[in-house]
Amino acid sequence: MLLINNTEVASLLSMSDCLRVQEKAFRDIVEAGAVHRPRVDLYFPADIDDGYFRWGSMEGASGQYFAIRMKSDIVTWPKTDDGNWTEEKFCTEPGVYCGLIFLLSTKNGAPLAFLNDGYLQHMRVGGGAGIGAKYLSRPDSEVVGLIGSGGMARTFLDAFCCVRPIKKCRVYSPTPGHKEAFAAEMADRLGIEVESVASAEEAIRGSDIVASATDSMKPVYDASWLEKGQHVTNLGRREMPEEAMSRFDVVVRQGVAGLQMRQTDVFQAERGHSPAAFIGGTKEQQRVIPSKNPSPGFGGDTPEFMDRGKGGDKPEFADLISGRCAGRESPDQITFYRNVGNQGLQFSSVAGWVYEQAIARSQGREIPTDWFLQDIRD
Repeated sequence: MLLINNTEVASLLSMSDCLRVQEKAFRDIVEAGAVHRPRVDLYFPADIDDGYFRWGSMEGASGQYFAIRMKSDIVTWPKTDDGNWTEEKFCTEPGVYCGLIFLLSTKNGAPLAFLNDGYLQHMRVGGGAGIGAKYLSRPDSEVVGLIGSGGMARTFLDAFCCVRPIKKCRVYSPTPGHKEAFAAEMADRLGIEVESVASAEEAIRGSDIVASATDSMKPVYDASWLEKGQHVTNLGRREMPEEAMSRFDVVVRQGVAGLQMRQTDVFQAERGHSPAAFIGGTKEQQRVIPSKNPSPGFGGDTPEFMDRGKGGDKPEFADLISGRCAGRESPDQITFYRNVGNQGLQFSSVAGWVYEQAIARSQGREIPTDWFLQDIRD
């Protein structure tokens, strides 16, 4: 059994490979060759007044691999004087995180590896956005309008350059210094022009591919800025304005992002950045977790969480590649790929590839498999 850290993952995983293995796993859904469970979170009161403990997990199986991705966070939702509202998280102290991928064999159930999830997480999300662009953006797309300048934004742009002849990116971030550093780094890395711009509108206007990759708790652009022929994709559930849905001619979601369950005081949809969550604590304690509806209180008026809103009731990628739904049919259409869903499947396919490369290149730290086996039936 192996322990594989972020540095090793980075040396073993390219974006082209990340795109390829994810796309194969997504295609396998059509013939029941892959399966996943959407992300579900569990919240419990923490030792800070403005935050909560959150445990998140998601699972998937494809080929000979099963993976569960697990993360342990203390989450807060700070608002700043300039109007920014974000979700922030850490484990033990700011700047430290705990996220693991447990990889197992579907052939005999054997535990195969633990992987740090940080680098792979960024790559699998960017790769998902790239798959959407491959199938829904115009083939001649050359200009990316990007809102966000963090790790996810880097992998988004990397993926777009893998699937389209990108020549220029205009990037906007409200954080001083971040967009300038992003522009310099990514121009050097990808060999394209990357321009730091003064506003989100300037990034979007005239772009072929529009992407938001932020941790914002509210929309980061105006729907009226979108133009004919653009392809749009996202990272977070809240960074895209609701009004944008009426601008899209074609909407495809990556996959099922939430569970279809009746909402109760304990099980609730779209709290914070969680698509679905089991929540502990008193009513008063729960008020710190942002609701889909800005009014305080439990649950909501919707009896069931059906993953609606922002394309949740639209066709999935599996429908697109199997011909059950149409994709882009003209250069003037505005297309939207909701880059949420299939998360567990992304981790099984990408982590499985990384594990194979680690074995082939003798990387990772070996630990006894026997530590995880027992002779007592559970």
